[in-house]
Amino acid sequence: MTPRGIERALGKVERYRLLNEPAEAESICRDVLAVEPENQAAVVSLLLSLTDQFEMETQRALPEAQSLLERLSGDYARAYYAGIICERRAAALLKRSTPGSGAVVYDWYRQAMEHYERAETLRPEGNDDPLVRWNTCARTIARHGLKPAAPSPERTFLE
Repeated sequence: MTPRGIERALGKVERYRLLNEPAEAESICRDVLAVEPENQAAVVSLLLSLTDQFEMETQRALPEAQSLLERLSGDYARAYYAGIICERRAAALLKRSTPGSGAVVYDWYRQAMEHYERAETLRPEGNDDPLVRWNTCARTIARHGLKPAAPSPERTFLE
């Protein structure tokens, strides 16, 4: 890939993500980052392409998406995309809907909301993205009746 082809390649990344072909989008992002390692659009697109794959392969995609946060420039972007990672992990787990997973899903949504709360304090004026994402998490929790894990009963031992 040449530097002149990066803009066109990033357009293809968006198209592949819309076509639900995240592996193809991921591959293009890696090509772009090989030429321009600090390209923020490519870092964000790679992160999003990885989160698009959470339903299929979390083992690889989750830690790699989280590691990309440190490559983002700015506290706002790091907080916001940390929220996106948690929210998408929660959504992937919710779709699987295994017995007893509700509390785990709840925890991932709550982590996302905490990141969005931080992002809200750092957001550029007129950018309501963290508020919108926070509201989506709250509505999803309510819609599915998600709750935190019940506290473990403490045992008392007699001496």
